Amino acid sequence: MTTREHDASVYEEVQQSSEFQELKRRFRRWTFPMTVAFLAWYLLYVVLSGWARDFMGIKLIGDINVGLVLGLLQFVSTFWIAWAYSRHADKKLDPIADKLRHEVEEKTP
Repeated sequence: MTTREHDASVYEEVQQSSEFQELKRRFRRWTFPMTVAFLAWYLLYVVLSGWARDFMGIKLIGDINVGLVLGLLQFVSTFWIAWAYSRHADKKLDPIADKLRHEVEEKTP
């Protein structure tokens, strides 16, 4: 068996392991719903901007209107999602990924 074949078999073994499957499950359980929620939130903003101009133009304080506030909240939500994902990864994903990485490093030359 060549080194390349050995490396491939190690990665295939890891990919089929229960730990790797758990890692994928945890990643998907958090990422897919959060992505859908963010895209829905973004689409709502775009739709409101295009078809609810009167609503978006409502002044809240001085020249600050609903559209501006919702636009700024897009940035806030983006940073919040990045922060929340980082916490999720630190607690739920990284320990499994580190364990799998160490197993691969031990098996590869």
